[in-house]
Amino acid sequence: MSYETLLAGISLAIIPLMIWEAVWKGIAMWKAAKNNKLAWFICIFIFNTLGILPILYIFVFSKMKGKKSKKRGKRK
Repeated sequence: MSYETLLAGISLAIIPLMIWEAVWKGIAMWKAAKNNKLAWFICIFIFNTLGILPILYIFVFSKMKGKKSKKRGKRK
């Protein structure tokens, strides 16, 4: 296997991962900004975790915060 072939194979694997990360990161950062969560916004911006941290924020942490604020609104 030549160096050029290996490099081409790695490039083909990295490009889809970069797209995957960018999509999830964009969605999570938008939700964090919308929810006024600066710490989450900064962490998602800095750390590249192949979408794991953004996915956790979107499906776990942003919903937990949203449920608490909805309950407060109903009590008033």
